[in-house]
Amino acid sequence: MVWGAEKMADFARLSINSATIDHRLSLEQCIDACARRAILAIAPWRHKIHDAGLKRAARMIRDSGLAVSGVCRGGMFTASDKAGRERALDDNRRAVDEAATLGADCLVLVVGGLPDGSRDLAAAHSQVHDGIATLLDYARRCNVPLAIEPLHPMYAAERACINTLRHANDLCDELGPGVGVAIDVYHLWWDDNLEAEIARASGRILGFHVCDWLVPTTDMLLDRGMMGDGIIDIRQISRWVTAAGYEGFIEVEIFSAQNWWLREAGEVLETAIRRFDEFV
Repeated sequence: MVWGAEKMADFARLSINSATIDHRLSLEQCIDACARRAILAIAPWRHKIHDAGLKRAARMIRDSGLAVSGVCRGGMFTASDKAGRERALDDNRRAVDEAATLGADCLVLVVGGLPDGSRDLAAAHSQVHDGIATLLDYARRCNVPLAIEPLHPMYAAERACINTLRHANDLCDELGPGVGVAIDVYHLWWDDNLEAEIARASGRILGFHVCDWLVPTTDMLLDRGMMGDGIIDIRQISRWVTAAGYEGFIEVEIFSAQNWWLREAGEVLETAIRRFDEFV
């Protein structure tokens, strides 16, 4: 593929979230597949980092020349008792250490939903606030920015009770420097306040994730589409994010158990490169 200077600049922002291809590949294979296609960044998931070993993972990424646009993931702060919340904080400190060792741009936070047996959403919100506030002191010392990722409301009960960019921005206002947001089009495309909240997030956008929303969607977790296969106006959201001053990597993150995960990683990556140019 031959790129002009402007397109090359755009392509240089492409990052691959390892979940897009790692269901059948080791972290080493993911790194190699990206590096061979001149992709400049990767966002590894922690279980793949653990499988490889942290020091080895850091060495492989460094030797490949890839940047790390983010580590997935920290969070899951909510729990039904104090001991559970302390365990979550211990795990999040380890996640910060991992992100620091890899030189990641940020640690992405999927904050957690309702604790087991609870219907108290306000209490869950409070636990998330307190968990991030406690972790933030440690993350600042390690120079690891924390990126709150609001998830679609369908995940509010079990994965993330922060479901709008407004709520994430409010938390950032309260918590101060060192915490920002990750904007994922899959989770936020539907929000009629999205343009205004992206503008409000100027200066604290730490990540931008793209894929597409399929109609119909057959699985709320594992049926994301490749850019251009669904109904999200990704290019418009990208314009808003750019207007807000974000110049960092743009991650392709696709969970697709019945389509893209069944294909060879090379095909997935090459399709992502083409669609990134066309739709992002």
